[in-house]
Amino acid sequence: MQEELKKLINKDKLPKHVAVIMDGNGRWAKSRGEERTFGHKNAINAVRNVINACNEIHIPYLTLYTFSSENWNRPKDEVDTLMSLLSETLLLEAEEIFTKGLRMHVVGDISELPELVRDQLLNVIELTKNNTKGNLILALNYGSQKEILKAVKELCVEVENGEIKVEDIDEKVFENHLYTKDFPPVDLMIRTSGEVRISNFLLWQIAYAELQFLDVLWPDFTKETFFRCIIDYQNKERRYGMTSEQLS
Repeated sequence: MQEELKKLINKDKLPKHVAVIMDGNGRWAKSRGEERTFGHKNAINAVRNVINACNEIHIPYLTLYTFSSENWNRPKDEVDTLMSLLSETLLLEAEEIFTKGLRMHVVGDISELPELVRDQLLNVIELTKNNTKGNLILALNYGSQKEILKAVKELCVEVENGEIKVEDIDEKVFENHLYTKDFPPVDLMIRTSGEVRISNFLLWQIAYAELQFLDVLWPDFTKETFFRCIIDYQNKERRYGMTSEQLS
């Protein structure tokens, strides 16, 4: 089925940037009578599935909402498990990411992450910095409102210092102060678990993205699921504020 679906994908209409809110690990675990941490441990295959699917059809940018700035408010044992899993996954998957030709990036404030995790992230970023076959972006300790406030404060300082005039601030100037300044805007945002909300994720960057909310819990996410999302995306008309008649 995966190969059949892949054949239906129009390679000329692929999204350039896909972002994923990986939700539903806790509910997946509870439905099996397990603790929430069991769901996080079983979510790694879904991460591999979406990375491999993007790699196979050559989508150049994939952003995964890995840990939000609000996730620190979760129970300590769950946060500790998430950090431990992140450390373990980086250690195990670094060579695979490199071999696939992917370049890894991080958006968010990684200064607050445990030192071991931060060092491993920087090692993988350094290892893959010359790769050109795709970009894997991890949103870690990321919150879009904080990102936007950071950009505003930086611009205020530049105005105060006479480096820029207020009237010169436009969308491009503003975007240059976001974590994502080196990436294109998001074309497709996918959220699993049936929840219909954005959860403080890439609020500026998804301004004209197609949004898909799936009933699938994240640990059950497959390459087939992803290919169906791409086909659905390609059946949409992206108008960017224009009319259908203008586009045709």
